[in-house]
Amino acid sequence: MTKRLALAVGLTTLAACATVKNSFTRPDYEQMDRERVKRLAVVTQPFPAGKQALGELWSLIARQYVNQNRDFLVKANVTLAEPATPEALKAQCVEGIEGVLHLDPQVTATQDGADVAVRARLMRCVDGEDVWSAEAAGSWGASDEKFRERTAQYVQQFGPEVEPFVVPTYKLLQATLDTLPKPKLNDQDIDEKIELGE
Repeated sequence: MTKRLALAVGLTTLAACATVKNSFTRPDYEQMDRERVKRLAVVTQPFPAGKQALGELWSLIARQYVNQNRDFLVKANVTLAEPATPEALKAQCVEGIEGVLHLDPQVTATQDGADVAVRARLMRCVDGEDVWSAEAAGSWGASDEKFRERTAQYVQQFGPEVEPFVVPTYKLLQATLDTLPKPKLNDQDIDEKIELGE
């Protein structure tokens, strides 16, 4: 009985965590991309569950998280309705953007939160090749005291339909984006990152 209870508690704990199923960084990243792919655009495509507000939430959370916790400089974030094509992603490679962080999300509302999954990739603009990719999934409740203020801000910005998805989306993207490689910033890059103000 005690072993069964311990197993049940362990499985419940695992169920509330993001599982990064796989993460890949190009073997030549240090030589090819570390100093060349630093300025990014985030693209969430297609809309999660067909809802534009959720796509905007995903893109904004990713932009803010990467700017605050990783050494990339995210200059833009967008969400697009149609599934991603190489042409659609390449269209985000405007002047000053060196890479596109593409998020392909899946969300399903649950009774008290959401099941979320993502296939993510970082495409370099110069040739459309992937620098990094990852897949992750998890399930969380919508309420977390640590996210109370953040949730209120996103609800105010995007509407009440995003509320059950804020905590699950943030936790999934945090686990996923923490597997991004580390670019090398020079002094000018560091000043530019500070100016982003996130």
